[in-house]
Amino acid sequence: MQSRRSVMHAIKETVYNNKWLSFTLVLAIAGTIGAVLLPPLVLEQIVNRLAEHENVGLSIAIGYFLLIAVSGFLEALKESVITVFGQKVTHRIRSAMSEKLLRLPASYYIEKEPGVTASRFVNDVNTVENLFTSGVISMASNVCKLVSIVLIIFSRSKGLGIILVVVTPFLFWMTRVFQKRMLKAQIESRVAVGRTNQLIPETLKNMRTIRVLRRQEFMQQRYGDTIEQGFRAQEQSNFCDAIYSPIIVTVSALLIGVMMGASGQAGAIREFFGMSAGTAAALIAYVGNFFEPLENIGMEIQNIQSAAAGVRRINEFFEEKEEPYVSKLYGVKDADPCVTKSSKQDNQKSSAVKFSEVCFSYGTDQQEILHDFNMEIKEGENVVLTGRTGAGKSTLIKLISGLYRPDKGKIMVYGIAPSSIPEEKRRHLFGYVEQQFRMIRGTVAEQISLKDPEVSERQIEKALETVGILNTVCALPDKMDTQCDEKLFSQGQFQLLSIARAIVLNPKILLLDEITANLDSGTEEQIMEALKNASHDRTVISISHRLYNKTGEREIVIG
Repeated sequence: MQSRRSVMHAIKETVYNNKWLSFTLVLAIAGTIGAVLLPPLVLEQIVNRLAEHENVGLSIAIGYFLLIAVSGFLEALKESVITVFGQKVTHRIRSAMSEKLLRLPASYYIEKEPGVTASRFVNDVNTVENLFTSGVISMASNVCKLVSIVLIIFSRSKGLGIILVVVTPFLFWMTRVFQKRMLKAQIESRVAVGRTNQLIPETLKNMRTIRVLRRQEFMQQRYGDTIEQGFRAQEQSNFCDAIYSPIIVTVSALLIGVMMGASGQAGAIREFFGMSAGTAAALIAYVGNFFEPLENIGMEIQNIQSAAAGVRRINEFFEEKEEPYVSKLYGVKDADPCVTKSSKQDNQKSSAVKFSEVCFSYGTDQQEILHDFNMEIKEGENVVLTGRTGAGKSTLIKLISGLYRPDKGKIMVYGIAPSSIPEEKRRHLFGYVEQQFRMIRGTVAEQISLKDPEVSERQIEKALETVGILNTVCALPDKMDTQCDEKLFSQGQFQLLSIARAIVLNPKILLLDEITANLDSGTEEQIMEALKNASHDRTVISISHRLYNKTGEREIVIG
């Protein structure tokens, strides 16, 4: 069943599961808007009373300073709540994405680069957090501030309100132009820094060649050009940043000057712009508060555009096809592939793996790898798959283990389609050894168990003993509890660990993919001895000419 998860679904879940947090966020935003609007109004009353030589009570003065303090507190509260809310949303998204990973077919992990998936979990989800911390919520707050300030200015001075409405589009356009140029310059600067960082290891790695060919001046020129590019980009960014603030301050001063000059005129102009001294003080404060949210909105639009790309990539991940419910695939019900069902009709060994008219390609527009392919491997057989490069040997291993499904035909492993084998049964059925050992973070024992609680210490010891490396492990400082790293074992010993990992749960089928390809002849002999022990009472399917020459009982040529 396909999941219907999405970023919007995660947001709705976060709001529903954190009602008090959501309510606090709404109150904090409303509070910050009110905190921006109220202090100038109180200041207006104070200045008007002073202008009319009236006594300003202590309470109103204290109230003014308290409003300013509350304004700062509410602003900090709003930012904190937005940050917490954004983190909860990203936590919900990452949790949903992790759940999605468990439902994806194995072919996804083969076809997709690990870095692409990791980028979606880290970079794209981080942009969604920015969507809240400096995106939609912040922009909504700033828009409300702008609208509220303009409405109050209109109520106090229609002339100044009209001027602001006329000037605002120009100021917003100018803000966006500066922000885009600064962003472009910053990107160019980062690219230049990246190139410089890439040149350093490249130069060190090829230092001998550079010296022999006397190309020092060429490399120096490359460094110089890259550093100059970064300097120019950074200089442009600094220039835009340096002139933007003075422009805003100048425009603000001009607006205040026009307002004050017009209010001092006679007749209709004064009536249109006219105001008391207190109103003038309040409007000056409002005009000062007008430009900050205007500048923030421009940057928030940029963040929303960036986050939109991240949201799209995350939703594409949620739309990936999941492993379907396959208990009825090929008509198999409640079968256990780990229990061998011997034939009662004859004494011949039962079929372990059978391909019937199988066709397979890696995509609708890709060339067919297998066409009407047939193969049968009996239980307990030792079979070596050989053939030219690209003939489909590794593809067969992936089809047998259920990583891919055939386009046509049937594949049966002990009478069951590989893709229908439950996850908890797979490791009891298949043991897989690759060309290189895939280390995980943990102890030597955890390299074998893969942190599976089902694997006992005795099973780990038995697997290590079978491949002939138990004494080596026991000689380590903490024996099997020694933290594993790349310097702990040789390449051959790591390959022995890989075989031990494959057989620790006593699987019925052992799949070997060119496991001696990168080993010297001495180490290969050790691996062959370990394989001889590990292959006892198992069906072994391997890809290797060298294995066939030494231990193979039957060769199947592919292609």
